Amino acid sequence: MAETPNMQIWIGRAVYVGICFLLIFLQLMPLDARPEIIPWPDLLLLVTLIWVARRPDYTPVIAIAALFFLTDLLFQRPPGLWTALVIILTESLRKRANQLRNAPAALEWGSIALGIVAITLAYRAILFVALTPAPPLGLTLIQMAITILSYPVVAILAHYLFGVSRPTPGAIDSLGHRL
Repeated sequence: MAETPNMQIWIGRAVYVGICFLLIFLQLMPLDARPEIIPWPDLLLLVTLIWVARRPDYTPVIAIAALFFLTDLLFQRPPGLWTALVIILTESLRKRANQLRNAPAALEWGSIALGIVAITLAYRAILFVALTPAPPLGLTLIQMAITILSYPVVAILAHYLFGVSRPTPGAIDSLGHRL
C-alpha cells in the first residue's frame, strides 16, 4: 500500500523524535566512569540541524523546543537558554531551506557551521554575563569544532539510513503545495 505524503511526514517526524530520544538516552547512560579527554560531538544538535535543513516539514518547532528543553533539564543546563538559541538557529535555517536545497553540500555545511559557532559563542557570552558557572572554554571550543567536523558523517548517515534528503525540485506536499 502506498503511503500518502501526509503519512510520510508523520513517519518522518516520528523517526526524528525517536532518534532524538535514543541520543538522549545514550548520553545519560553511564558507560565509563573516567572523565573524557575529547568531548563527543553534540549529535542531538547535528541531527536536528540536518533534519531542518533538508526536510523542515519533519521537524516542527514545538518538537524541537520540547526535546531541547528536556535536555536542558536532564543535563542540568540553564533551562531554556540552549533551547532558545537552537530554536533561533533552526528557524533561520528553515527560512533558508529552499535556498539550501539547490546549494552544494559545502555551502550547507558552511552555513550550519556558522550557526553552530554563533549559538555556542552566544551561549558562552550569556553564561558569562549571568555569572553562571560554565565548562572550560577550551573544552567548549573543542566540542564545537568536533561537532562541525562531524556534520558530513552524520548527514551521510541520515541520508542513507533514514532517507533524509533534500526534496527534489517540483516535489509537492500533501496539500499540493511545492516544497
